[in-house]
Amino acid sequence: MKALIIGVGKDKLGSLSKDEPRLLGLSLSERMIRTAKQVGIDEFVIILPHSGKEKIKLADEKRLGVKIIYGECEEEDGVCLLEAKEVLNEKFVVLKAEYVFDHRILKELARCDMRSSVIVVVDRKKSSKGEAEVLEKEGRIVNIGKDVEESNCIATGIFLCLPKIFSYIEEAVKEGKKAFIDGIDKAARNKDAQVFDIAQINPYIPSMRKETKPFWIKVSTREDLTRAKKLLIENASKGRNDLLATYVNKPIENFIVARLANTPITPNQITTLTNIIAYISTFLFIKGYLLAASLLTFIVSFLDGADGKLSRIKLASSNTGKMEHVFDFLFEHSWYIALAIYLSRTHGILAILLSTFVILFDSLFYHCEQTFEKVIKERPLTDYGRAEQLFRKFDGRKNSYIIFILIGVLLNAPFWALVTVSIWSLVSAIFYCSRTILHLYRTDRKSTPRVYRS
Repeated sequence: MKALIIGVGKDKLGSLSKDEPRLLGLSLSERMIRTAKQVGIDEFVIILPHSGKEKIKLADEKRLGVKIIYGECEEEDGVCLLEAKEVLNEKFVVLKAEYVFDHRILKELARCDMRSSVIVVVDRKKSSKGEAEVLEKEGRIVNIGKDVEESNCIATGIFLCLPKIFSYIEEAVKEGKKAFIDGIDKAARNKDAQVFDIAQINPYIPSMRKETKPFWIKVSTREDLTRAKKLLIENASKGRNDLLATYVNKPIENFIVARLANTPITPNQITTLTNIIAYISTFLFIKGYLLAASLLTFIVSFLDGADGKLSRIKLASSNTGKMEHVFDFLFEHSWYIALAIYLSRTHGILAILLSTFVILFDSLFYHCEQTFEKVIKERPLTDYGRAEQLFRKFDGRKNSYIIFILIGVLLNAPFWALVTVSIWSLVSAIFYCSRTILHLYRTDRKSTPRVYRS
């Protein structure tokens, strides 16, 4: 499926910038292309108001792995759509360049049962800045425009069209109406336009452990740009977390990410730096510089959250990036082993055994999560029920362990810190293992047919 982007290069923000405005390191056009690519769209038709210079401002095809066809048009957006008529000969998406939106909207729109020439994505809230207002009844558009007398939702700048929409636009243009919305109105009067309400989209995101309504925002002013920045950073933050991640790490990560997003620094570079600092901490633990090593683990914790958040904000996530969690597991457990090696000088083999227990119990916890997610896909284990959500706030994982170690170091009792870590890893493993067995047993009961005997 192809996407048509209209309105690129127009001066949306007045004196803010002569070039296309940038939002957290990406131009609005590149952000839109990257968002669409997340749902499998890799062919784009971009209509520009001038030839040449705006093309230079757009992301290049090779770097993004997409195909871009450029067109030129100085007219209103309806006429601009007609400029792309020859290359859009199958179902396609129309996106307005001044909008920023959640990729989930496009993902669910693409799955829509298309019964009309155009589907308008709508949100049920009041219009505030001249967005097109829509009156819909039973999924069909009755009226659409910027000055309609009655409406019950507004357009979000996202449309799914069949080539037939061009005939409606041409009818409108013949009458002197050159806006895309006039063509949609023509289709609506022919009972050939429907809506897709974003309220239909499941707000829960399993990978983020949170419920959040799919977002969209029109960026027309400086204030919009500021609001969009805050919105994107907040949406890049994971949901239910442990206490340290929620109340300490999150504001620090947001501060770091808001500044790094406008630099050439990449998430992979942050990941590399994180691993370097992590193993410096490992070395310091072995050498007995426990306070310095412990403090470095907190820096690692902040950076470890920042790289993932930066990749989500800059839409730079990749399959290779998923290996980060593997390396996280490696350096985290190197800390407990290194601490145990240092403590073995005074506590012998017992310290080594304690670190071994931590690795065993954490591995059990990890495999319980993986087994659970293979069977129950709608929510991860740590967010599945109320009990899991509460325990997740302080369960056995990196952020809890580094707090135990820092407290033990400050109290001059590092051995007992290691004891506490091993005990808490055991408690967490028992809790999650038992909950996994319980939930999987319940699924077995539901799927096993009852046999009735006469």
